[in-house]
Amino acid sequence: MTEGGVWHVAAELKMLNSNFNQVTANQIEVISVETSTLMDRLGYISTLRQARIDSYRESDRLMSAKAGEMATLVTIGSKAEGLAFFFEDVRDILVFVNNVICLEEGADEITLPKDISVFRLSSSVCYAGHCKLLLEKHDLKILKVFYNALCDDGFGKTLLSSTLFLSEYSTVDREQYHMRAGPSLPHSFTGTYNMEHIVALRCHCPSIMQRWAERHRHWPPQDIVQKVVTLGAFVTPVGFKGSEYHHVEWRICFSMGETELISNLNNALIKVYIMLKMINREMLKPRKKEITSFVLKSIVFWLAEKNSQALFHERALCYWLLKGLGELRTVLITKHLPYYMMPERNLMAACGLEVEQQRSWVSTISDMINEGPRVILRLTSIRKVIISHPEPLLWYNRKRIELELLMLKYMNRRLHCSDESSITDENDFMLKEISRRQSEIVREVVMRMHLEGSFVYDLHDVLFRMLDGSDLS
Repeated sequence: MTEGGVWHVAAELKMLNSNFNQVTANQIEVISVETSTLMDRLGYISTLRQARIDSYRESDRLMSAKAGEMATLVTIGSKAEGLAFFFEDVRDILVFVNNVICLEEGADEITLPKDISVFRLSSSVCYAGHCKLLLEKHDLKILKVFYNALCDDGFGKTLLSSTLFLSEYSTVDREQYHMRAGPSLPHSFTGTYNMEHIVALRCHCPSIMQRWAERHRHWPPQDIVQKVVTLGAFVTPVGFKGSEYHHVEWRICFSMGETELISNLNNALIKVYIMLKMINREMLKPRKKEITSFVLKSIVFWLAEKNSQALFHERALCYWLLKGLGELRTVLITKHLPYYMMPERNLMAACGLEVEQQRSWVSTISDMINEGPRVILRLTSIRKVIISHPEPLLWYNRKRIELELLMLKYMNRRLHCSDESSITDENDFMLKEISRRQSEIVREVVMRMHLEGSFVYDLHDVLFRMLDGSDLS
């Protein structure tokens, strides 16, 4: 990093004219490089992202082992991508029912064990990316949640109702669920660490995956394309909004493949994605999920696929952020964004975007684009780092990173030390040592805050705020 570090960004930005056309290419490159380094300091450095990814994969392995033969658990979303602090965002966990598989309409039969129940995808009268599940073969030991969710389609065939299935499933889980949204069953532990179980059925969809794999593209490379194909698809119990058949429709998803794609984006595009999420959360503030991380992720995937990878580097970070904002503005104007894995599905269909809200967001995004690199000053976390004193900030970030790594170790150690009834051996030496060091770090931070005139006494609150992506001001 250059002399003066990220705090050089403030001086550069103040010198810029508000007219983006008068900003020199060299100024944009300098600010881009410094902003990239700044984001590393904020907790998005590649080594920390990888540590998060590895920890959640290990956690999935341990939870799946405890679930036995019935289910496999896989973390998806921002946690699996390594882009969220420990207490930031909900941890989305796919719960795959192992003795059920769904076959794509027209796909040849595959060799399956005798104790597997089979459903056939039917896309007739369903919106793109959604389907009905027709029972083709069921095992005599079919789970009660499946049996109770079967219904007649009126033409002599048996359907699996998504609404009935999710309702049945929610009654058998031992955790207390809140009001459900989409295919998820959310619940929380100790009121701090929130998880959502997303019930999923694996799908064999060769033609869908082949169409995606055969597209002409700059990215991802062929080995990653094949890995995504291998990871395959699944369905979740949620129908298309407004559909007459919503209660029996299922959504086709590729979340594990998308996690793999995110992990293979280069650092510049990862940071563009993170900043777009910050802008959405802080500037646009959608209340009805008209713009989601899923939408922003698809925009970034399309940028990566359509452009040479040589163009995505640190010096061009601001350029691609503004390019991403331009793409988002077009999406809002046209209300159209092809899903990256299935372009025939429009992610903006039935999103509930109202005309006044559309105009407001288009205007706001246009203003941000016209600001050029100065747009980064709109982002609270980045702006606060720019105006902070270097030494305290660097000290605090070192403590925060150590605390998060300890928390990830603690999460998996508890799984190691839990029995079949999920009762944890609280006397485990390693658990005690991790807890001791966590408490030590939090007390060090609180003591420094006292010395600097900020009097806080709730240690649990300090720990939470250190690991939820916010700050302690």
